[in-house]
Parts: sequence; C-alpha cells; structure tokens
Amino acid sequence: MSSSNPLRDAADRRLPRIAGPSGLVIFGVTGDLSRKKLMPAVYDLANRGLLPPGFSLIGFARRDWEDEDFAQVVHDSVKEHARTQFREEVWQQLIQGMRFVQGDFDDDAAFATLKATIEELDKQQGTGGNFAFYLSVPPKFFPKVVQQLKKHGLADQQNGSWRRAVIEKPFGHDLKSAQDLNKVVHEVFPPHEVFRIDHYLGKETVQNILALRFANTLFEPIWNRSYVDHIQITMAEDIGIGGRAGYYDGIGAARDVIQNHLLQLLALTAMEEPASFDAHALVAEKTKVLGAVRLPKDFGKETVRGQYAEGWQGGEQAVGYLQEDGIDPKSTTDTYAAVRLEIDNRRWAGVPFYLRTGKRLGRRVTEIAVVFQRAPHSPFDHTATEELGQNAIVIRVQPDEGITMRFGSKVPGTSMEIRDVSMDFAYGESFTESSPEAYERLILDVLLGDSNLFPRLEEVEQSWRILDPIEEYWDTHGKPAQYESGTWGPAEADEMLAREGRSWRRP
Repeated sequence: MSSSNPLRDAADRRLPRIAGPSGLVIFGVTGDLSRKKLMPAVYDLANRGLLPPGFSLIGFARRDWEDEDFAQVVHDSVKEHARTQFREEVWQQLIQGMRFVQGDFDDDAAFATLKATIEELDKQQGTGGNFAFYLSVPPKFFPKVVQQLKKHGLADQQNGSWRRAVIEKPFGHDLKSAQDLNKVVHEVFPPHEVFRIDHYLGKETVQNILALRFANTLFEPIWNRSYVDHIQITMAEDIGIGGRAGYYDGIGAARDVIQNHLLQLLALTAMEEPASFDAHALVAEKTKVLGAVRLPKDFGKETVRGQYAEGWQGGEQAVGYLQEDGIDPKSTTDTYAAVRLEIDNRRWAGVPFYLRTGKRLGRRVTEIAVVFQRAPHSPFDHTATEELGQNAIVIRVQPDEGITMRFGSKVPGTSMEIRDVSMDFAYGESFTESSPEAYERLILDVLLGDSNLFPRLEEVEQSWRILDPIEEYWDTHGKPAQYESGTWGPAEADEMLAREGRSWRRP
C-alpha cells in the first residue's frame, strides 16, 4: 500500500517541505552563534511544523551540565531570540529529544557517550540514524572534531541513513589552508554530505537576485556590458570588533567578508542562467564566473585597505582599532577593504566590479548596486539633465530587504527639467509573510539534504585564488590607511573610483 498522501498534490507550492526523521548535534553549543542563531532557528522550524515529530538536538561542550540545564539554556535563548511566538506545546515536544554531552574534543569517553546518546535517541525518538553534526567551533578545532567522529564511527552511514557535516566559515585563511581543511573533512564525509554555511546565501534577498534576473524579461536583456557601467557590492557594519579581538586580528575584513560573502554575491549577480536551480547547475555557473574574475593590474591603485581610527559614531565616541582591548598597537589587520575586479567573459568584459566592506562605517547595510550607462541625451539641452544621475537597480540584502530602481523623470512645471526619482519595493510591505531567518532555511536544507544554497569546494578554492594575491601584496606594501569611525572609509577608496570618473554610492 502506498504511504503517500492522496490529498497532497505535488504541484501545490503552499505545502512546505518537511524534514524526515533526523537529529542535529551542535559542537560548541555554548557559543554566541549557537545561542543567538542556531537554537532559535531550530525552535522556529519546529513552531512552523517543518521538523519531524521525533527531532533530536544534542549539545556538546565543555561545560558540566545536566540535560535539564541544557534545556533551560535553549529555552532562554529561544525566548530571547526566536522570530516566531513562543508556544509551550511546541517547546514540550522539542524538549523530549534534547540531550547534553559534556567533554573536550580530544576526550574519547565523551565521544563514546555521544555515540550512545545518538543510539538511545534513535530508539526513543525514531531519528532513523540520520544526524547532522554542526561544527560551531573555531576553525582550528575542525580537524580534531572530524577525526573523532571518524574514530568513533559516528560518520558511518548504515542501512540507508545519512550523516552530514556542517561547517561555519572561515573555510581556511588562504588557498593552502582551505585545501588542507577540505582534505581532512572529505576523508570522513563525502563531498555531497558537507555543508559549508555562508549565512548570506540563506537570506531571502540573495535568492531574490536569481528571481529578479531570470524570472523577468525586464532586466535580463540589459544585464550586460552593453548597458551596465559598473557594479558596486557593499557590506558595511556600524560596529567595531567588539569582543572578537582574538578571532579578528590577523584575519581582517577581506578574509572575513570579501572571500565568502561578497564574492558569492558577485557570482550570483554576474553568472549566466543555470539550467535549473539545483545545486550542480548553480555551482557550475558560479564557478565559471569566479574562474573568469581578473585581478587588478596595479594592486596599489585598485585595492585599498583601511583601519578605523577613533571618531564619533551614533552620538558616541568610538576608539580606534589599535586602541581596542587585545589588539597589538602595531597590527596591520584591515578593518576596511575595497577591491576593483573585472570578469573576463563576453557578458562583462570591461565592466568594473567594486567590492567594499568595513567596520565602523556610516551605517549597517549590505547592497548590490547595478549602475547603468548614461543615456545619450540628444533632444535635451544640458541644463535639462544636469540634475540627472545614472539609472541604477539596487538590491538591498539587509536591513529593509528590497529593491530600489533609480531613473530620471520630468520635474512638474512649464520647463523641461529632468531629475532622479526612486521606485522602491520592500519585502515587508509587499508580502504578508515575514522572511525566515537565514539559519532557519539553511538548517532545514541540511536536514533535507538540499545543498543549492551552500558554497561548494570549487567555489571556496576559486575565491581564495582571487584573494590570496591581494593579501600577499598588502603584507609587503605599507600599512592600512586610517579612516575616522562613523565615516564611509578612507579617502584612498574614494580616489580609487574618482580616477575613473565614478564615486561610491551613499547607501
């Protein structure tokens, strides 16, 4: 007898995909990421009815907790950070499958306990032997944890069950370390069972780039060198490094953000239309674009790095990077990075892509601006169009997710005068549903085995091939330029665009 639901029509898009029997093990469960993002995302998925009834959550960390302590921590995190309303009956269902395992990463007894806990939950909750291991730990511990999973048989897939590894960025700090890390992980988990989390790819707006481009006849015909003047991709933060001195110093803005988030946004903005939206087709097109990226001829003129100095931000006096606790006063780590890249293919030849990221900038914003060439204004005299800028399509990834189009319109009155106007679409106003958190979508995709929103090995390696030569140049040439906190970065970055008659958008 068929077990499929006769009332469920495969063509009905309203019914969401629900994960099958499975569980999640979080290493480093006491960390910030786990408390603020992962555990609330698990609760929100349960609340939306997208997790299987017997879903299990195991936390692994050094703290000496009982299962009840762990449940309390999850409870408090969920209450504080969950996107959806807290419902006691959902919580009671979740808590049945929650366990805590205490130990260090080199503690064999703890991994034996973990194995026993998984087997117990299999029987009690019916997880079917399907578990994802989420490594929410500093990258230096990845190899150790993965090797322990192998040693204790926790990565073995038996009787049709699956075991998956989820890794948070950074995926190495250069090409060689990324290759070493991939080698270690792939010795234990097959490539299609390794999920590298770039939470930017889980954001609705990022997926909307694909919808905007490929579902509309309006944009795709002009999305090329014949009409586009240049593209700017910005990720700005208005905060400093906070308490992350230990992680951040020596890594810097380019490694932290350009190598993954911004090059992924570039790939999605520039790629050719994939044959379908499955993982293989998407990866193939993104890898092609990243492989065609051409590095600057003159690193001195076409890349800029900076460090925030003291200044006023949000009405408060902010200290400079070199004065932050735990930072060496001689540190040359970049807190701002801007690079000019080109893509050597037929669609984009000659169109510059400007990528910039920084901390302590004017405001928190991530956006992609596609700026078009000026129209040949033959019928208008100069004074009619002097107020007119360039047409642009701006995709706002965060906050206020949406799309803005900038174009010229006649000013009301008796004379012909044309000025820029903006047309704005905001997700929050056009749709009644609120967007799920990136981690909700990504955790669900891991449990479903759907990897189209996760960067693959080839993309990670291509990204390091782009960034490594720039980092090597910076290591041997001068020091980061200083910029005042609360401004939009160093003057050198403005000069980089001004040389070509362009300027940065003020988001």
